Amino acid sequence: MMEANKTYITEFVLTGLTDIPELQLPLFLVFLVIYLTTMVGNLGLIFLIWKNPHLHTPMYLFLGSLAFEDACSSSSITPKMLVNFLSKTQMISLVECITQFYFFASSANTECFLLVVMAYDRYVAICNPLIYPVIMSKNFSIHLLVISYAIGFLHPMMHVGLLFRLSFCNSNVIHYFYCEILQLLKISCTDPAVNMILIIIFSILIQTSTFIIIITSYCFILFAILKKKSTKGRSKAFSTCSAHLLSVSLFYGTLFFMYVRPGSGSAENKDKMYSLFYTIVIPFLNPFIYSLRNKEVLDALKRVINKKTVFWEN
Repeated sequence: MMEANKTYITEFVLTGLTDIPELQLPLFLVFLVIYLTTMVGNLGLIFLIWKNPHLHTPMYLFLGSLAFEDACSSSSITPKMLVNFLSKTQMISLVECITQFYFFASSANTECFLLVVMAYDRYVAICNPLIYPVIMSKNFSIHLLVISYAIGFLHPMMHVGLLFRLSFCNSNVIHYFYCEILQLLKISCTDPAVNMILIIIFSILIQTSTFIIIITSYCFILFAILKKKSTKGRSKAFSTCSAHLLSVSLFYGTLFFMYVRPGSGSAENKDKMYSLFYTIVIPFLNPFIYSLRNKEVLDALKRVINKKTVFWEN
């Protein structure tokens, strides 16, 4: 009888980053600029790689795919957050909520595997340069991308299926700026133990294993770089790898805090900041991290600008 009297919730309220009315408009403007810059930076990087034959190599194929995932990751979160800054209700339906989670989780998972693929590509290029064209052939590179996307998009389906087994009858308030899975489990009136166990298991399996593979690859790369006699060769190798390592550190650092150690007693506001960093800030930073220290990308950008300048002058 009590079960029958329960009112099941199908809409939620996203409280966002702050409940202070005076901050809503300034935050809207800040995150609008960040989002537009993120899209221009990542889509611009994809355009540069596509337009320049010199960049049609495995390294830039993977970099372009990473830029695409960053654009998707940001687009799954930021538009709804921007709407909520100006909205009085801040409502989101259960279906919209789970859809948002799925697309963000897919992008984040795919990014984990793309970072592994990029690390492997640099390992082969620096440790086995003579056989690099043979190993990293076009077909093999495409296969690596397909596998990354397949795992990235299939894995979250399991969590989505388990979310649909939950019911929400006590509270419809999500104290977050997007439908983060741990926040949904907090307000579930169904026991979420199975969901939590699988989140921890797969977070450790995917995030820890991919991180270990990346770090191992870069240990071998570091030894190979130190053996190089050419100062110019060392400098170029360090420049290429340092950008990747910085991106990896930022991405995995925040993910570990969020999902590998859930329930460690971290304050809710800290978790919001971690989430804000890997959902919005990292996709914003990555185009600059990979472009500003990459001479080939900067040269490609200069060629495009020069062509546009000549076109308008004529």
